[in-house]
Amino acid sequence: MDTSYPREDYLPMTSRKQDPSPTVITIGPSVVPRDHLIWSIFNTVYMNLCCFGFVALAYSVKARDQKVAGDIEAARRFSSKAKCYNILATVWCLLLPLMIIALVVTGVIHLSKLAQESMDFFNYKLFANDEDGK
Repeated sequence: MDTSYPREDYLPMTSRKQDPSPTVITIGPSVVPRDHLIWSIFNTVYMNLCCFGFVALAYSVKARDQKVAGDIEAARRFSSKAKCYNILATVWCLLLPLMIIALVVTGVIHLSKLAQESMDFFNYKLFANDEDGK
């Protein structure tokens, strides 16, 4: 059996020093910011109080345009503004009906107490002897 290549178990042991290799950090693709377009459309169509939903929609469209153009930093800024206006529109639209309901309930309670007091006023007898004498 003739082999023309040297076998691994017959190779002399050589000490290899490993050269310290520099650490390689691979940076992945940058995260594309969300444009919050669906949320902005919802706020514009269904809950557009004080035009916050429309402003959020404008910034969402700007963010999407900048994302398509490749300017990720500008898209991130517009996306952040769109998110803030969407949050503001959502909170405003949830808070305002709750405040109106609270005002109506407290108004009804106040009016019922006022009506009860007025009924008590008109039922008050000035002279208790008038009915007793007859």
